[in-house]
Amino acid sequence: MEMQRRNVLVLSGCQATLQTTGTTMIAVAGLAGFALASDKSLATVPLTFYVLGAAVATIPASLLMNAIGRRGGFQVGTLLGMCGAAVCSVAIYLASFWLLCAGMTVLGMYTAFGKYYRFAAADAARVEFRAKAISLTLAGGIVGGVFGPEMAKRTTELFPGHIYLGSYLSLILVCLLAALLLTRLDIPRLSEHERRDPGRPLAAIMRQPVFIVAALASMLSYGIMNLFMTSTPLAMRAHDYHFDDAAFVLQWHMIGMYGPSFFTGSLVQRFGALNVILAGIVLLFVCILSALAGTGILNFWVALFLLGVGWNFMYVGGSALLTECHTPAERAKTQAANDFMIFVTMAVSSASSGVLLNKSGWHAVNYGSLPFLVLAAAATLWLMWQRRAARRVAPQPVSE
Repeated sequence: MEMQRRNVLVLSGCQATLQTTGTTMIAVAGLAGFALASDKSLATVPLTFYVLGAAVATIPASLLMNAIGRRGGFQVGTLLGMCGAAVCSVAIYLASFWLLCAGMTVLGMYTAFGKYYRFAAADAARVEFRAKAISLTLAGGIVGGVFGPEMAKRTTELFPGHIYLGSYLSLILVCLLAALLLTRLDIPRLSEHERRDPGRPLAAIMRQPVFIVAALASMLSYGIMNLFMTSTPLAMRAHDYHFDDAAFVLQWHMIGMYGPSFFTGSLVQRFGALNVILAGIVLLFVCILSALAGTGILNFWVALFLLGVGWNFMYVGGSALLTECHTPAERAKTQAANDFMIFVTMAVSSASSGVLLNKSGWHAVNYGSLPFLVLAAAATLWLMWQRRAARRVAPQPVSE
């Protein structure tokens, strides 16, 4: 098998384990926090710590992989994942809310490493295959999207008297599987010259319009998606839905997130990253309309499914766009800056979701997303206009 395709297959498998971990945590962390917190408005705080852990580790993770290579860096990440799951398990056993937050922080650090799977696939791919490499790597998440909620359902009450303990213990095995898969990864390290070349200053890279729009697409899609995902199980619980109903909705949300990845890369190649990002923004607008239309199970299902597809289009489009604005020597700091901003946005949205839901209700979560979607649409249309203007003024080839 061609090396670039084998790497994508391995990384897609790792993405499946990463998403299994993420989906399981989304399904149980808010509910575990609600069970352990004395102040119920703090229910989503463990998820906020998870995102903060990812934000703190994002830059060190990228720099470490720049120094020791992708495979070594990813193996460090899986070790952190096993440690974090173990700490959370102890926290559930001891009924300690703040120890749960500590464990979730370490699990967030594991996620920070795993979020670079998509860029690692692009690193070892030819230019014309990069968008597909990113997309197909993310496609592995559909396995986690289906398996994660199912695993959460089957392990939640595995240990009577310690609800959610089995869910966190199962994550140790999931991280171990990722570590085994990574032994098959083969991505060449940067040359000595590339590692020593400082490239352009990060500020100069971040001032590029293409970076601004790529980062906004990824940041805002993740922020809005996280705002909905962390509050949905709690919103459904408030409307007397069973845990299995919330797990079902999250399963379809994950299918929406990762199912399109089998063809999103092809859409980027055919229509361009900006058009795909714009399509994702439109889908998120429709998602909000569905959520505002009612609180029936169908409303939750349609809204969360469209939320997943819209996120996919914006995130894959933004990730593909980011590869256009850096050289190999600059990729570690560029990718680190991009993902750091994503996780900071997620931290804010995680912290906001519990407060918005608890104080103002489900509709406040929806209305709170609208200004950010407008910002993403404006930025994307601005770059499209800039590129069209540049093509109009570009010198035309002189015919012989």
